[in-house]
Amino acid sequence: MNGNELRQRIIEVAKRYADSHNLPYYLSCGRTNPVVLFLPSQEPVRHGNFLNASYRAICRNPEWARRLQKAHTRRKDLPEERRAEAMELDSCTSSDALLMNVFCYPGVFQHGPLVQLLGLSTAAEPRPSFGFNPGVPRRDAGRDTEVDLRVEDLLIESKLTETGFTDKRIEVVERYCDFQAVFEPSTLPMLGGKYRHYQLLRNVLAAHHLGIRFRLICDERRYDLIDAVSCVVSSVRDPELRARCGVVTWQEVARCVPEALRSFLLDKYGIAPSDSV
Repeated sequence: MNGNELRQRIIEVAKRYADSHNLPYYLSCGRTNPVVLFLPSQEPVRHGNFLNASYRAICRNPEWARRLQKAHTRRKDLPEERRAEAMELDSCTSSDALLMNVFCYPGVFQHGPLVQLLGLSTAAEPRPSFGFNPGVPRRDAGRDTEVDLRVEDLLIESKLTETGFTDKRIEVVERYCDFQAVFEPSTLPMLGGKYRHYQLLRNVLAAHHLGIRFRLICDERRYDLIDAVSCVVSSVRDPELRARCGVVTWQEVARCVPEALRSFLLDKYGIAPSDSV
């Protein structure tokens, strides 16, 4: 299943979810399958794109709450009267919103199966950092890499309906200081003079720079994204770094979270727990 096919399914599920829970929303325009955008409310404090417990936790944490203010990147596709207020995490297809629904849920890191799935410590409550900048050094002295989430020794990139990881020109990718040391460039996929899967290359470079692990979390039906990770990781020179990088699916995550969160993932996204972890 590609990103567009999954997108259509998630939109259909989101419409049913919004209607069944009487949640305020509107639809984008200019696309074959308009996206559902949920509206936050103050009385009571809730947001249709989030499980109530997760949303309340986000609002109580100033660092997390700032993520809610990410402006929508395709405002021209929205009704004119909504463009000024539209936020990226209002969209039913937002992978950031899905990520925060799970990892901001109160007590989620005290849930043994998820801790085991992600290889986290049980000694203390982790402090997730969203939009984490690992400071991967570049030859032009810039440090622009951002990873969706860091928790303990794990970097996480979240994907849902995105079409891929973008392609970048050779000179843009090779400006990272450790690129040649980390990858065997001749085995990396290229298209039209560009390296493919740029985000994954940066994620692996970040894991190398910090000496920690990396996981992509995506839907198990996105074979294209899973194959991309395999392709990039197979080009890593160091076998120990290769072992620190991999994929976890949202279906695996759904199987390992508390029941209320598991039900929400099924009702809101159509993400059913995987039979195996």
